[in-house]
Amino acid sequence: MKVLIVLTSHDELGDTGRKTGFWLEELAAPYYHFKEAGWEITLASPKGGRPPLDPKSNETAFQTEQTRRFESDAEATAALANTVRLDSVSAADFDTVFYPGGHGPLWDLAEDADSARLIETTLRSGKPLALVCHAPGVLRHTVNEDGTPLVKGRKVTGFTNSEEEGVALTEIVPFLVEDELKHLGAVYSKIGDWQPYVVADGLLITGQNPASSGPAAEALIKLTNAVGA
Repeated sequence: MKVLIVLTSHDELGDTGRKTGFWLEELAAPYYHFKEAGWEITLASPKGGRPPLDPKSNETAFQTEQTRRFESDAEATAALANTVRLDSVSAADFDTVFYPGGHGPLWDLAEDADSARLIETTLRSGKPLALVCHAPGVLRHTVNEDGTPLVKGRKVTGFTNSEEEGVALTEIVPFLVEDELKHLGAVYSKIGDWQPYVVADGLLITGQNPASSGPAAEALIKLTNAVGA
């Protein structure tokens, strides 16, 4: 199986002067689930090259066994340093797509026409797709073939308003993931802050927060294998 992992290229946390990007656990945990499944992994980002890592995600308090493994893995770090440009990839070349979160995607991928096209084409082609944490916000401009919001009537989850409050960024982010998904007509659900929670609706899988990234990857592997069987 071939999986495309789509990362943000945005590194500015609004006008705070602080840096953001992708959240390391949300890349590392799925990366090793996919590796252990024998999958071929391609990393992409809007600008290509090395995507920005949210520095906070590599602080000691947020490191995990998988993040430490990734940081010391020459093959993984080389792949991260050389992501392909998102506008150069085709959904036809992959069996499935995975979007890690971090705050960066709220600024770039959520407004990226290539990303929206990739998501729409993947699902319309009968292929599964998963997004975790802030990445479900990337669905905000995606639509069904009749022009209605892609998430309308679909069961989803994503980073909660209370989790955003917990990191004191409610007034900084361009939009709140929970509010946006509800506004688009999604059937949004959540559990306690920072607890792993994954929702599947047909071919669409979403995870609530960083702790959900590994379980979301596991769910995507099972679904992709079932669809491809």
